[in-house]
Amino acid sequence: MERNESLTKPKAMIFDMDGTLFQTETLLLPAYHKLFDILREEGLHKGETPKEELMLGCLGMLLEDIWKIVLPDGSPEAHRRADELLLQLELEGLKEPDAVLYPGVEETLQELKRRGVRLFVASNGLEHYVKGIADARNIMPLFEELYSAGQHGTASKVDLVALLLKNHGIERAWMVGDRSSDVEAGKKNGQTVIGCQYAGFGNDQELKGSDAIITSFPELLNLYENAVE
Repeated sequence: MERNESLTKPKAMIFDMDGTLFQTETLLLPAYHKLFDILREEGLHKGETPKEELMLGCLGMLLEDIWKIVLPDGSPEAHRRADELLLQLELEGLKEPDAVLYPGVEETLQELKRRGVRLFVASNGLEHYVKGIADARNIMPLFEELYSAGQHGTASKVDLVALLLKNHGIERAWMVGDRSSDVEAGKKNGQTVIGCQYAGFGNDQELKGSDAIITSFPELLNLYENAVE
C-alpha cells in the first residue's frame, strides 16, 4: 500500500463492535430465531419470524429503534421482552465457539497496542453485551475502556464518542466502523474515519464520507504504517 498523505497517525483508535470487530451474525441469528419462538410461546407475537435481513440491516442502531423496524406492530411489552431475551440469548450464545471475531482482529489489535496506540470501543449496544463479547473472546485487556450506549445512556453514537474523547483527553483519533452512524460519530467530532467494508450489513452509501476504506481488518495496520506523523 502506498503512503497515504491524507491520513495522520492517531494517538487512539475507537472501534465499533458489531460488524467491525465481531462477526455479529454468528451470534445474533441463532438468538434471533429463539427470541421469536419465545415471544410466540408467551403470546407476545403472532405469525412468522421477520426476515433475518431486516434485523441485520438494523445493526448499529439503538435497540429501541431496532424493534420499531423489526416489530413495528409489537406492543411496548413485546419490545421490552425482546430487549431482555436478546441480551440473555446472546450472552448464552457467547459460550459457543461459533460466535467469532473477524479474521485478524486479535492479532491486529495486539500489534497496534504494542505500537502505543490507545484502543477503545464505542458501541450502541448494551453494556453487558459489548463487554461480554470482549471478555469471551479474550480481547478485553487490549482496550483502555469500552463505551456503550447502554452504559452511558447516550442518544446517539456522536454523543457517545464525544464523551469518550472528553473523558480521556483525546484530540486525534481514528473512528473505525462499518455503519453510517460511525462515519457521523467520527466526522461530527472532528476525527478521521476508517470505514470497514467487509460485514455487508449496510448499503452502498453506508460509508460515504469515510477518509479511507478497508476490506479486511488487518488492512488497518497497513493504513497506520503508511500514515504520516
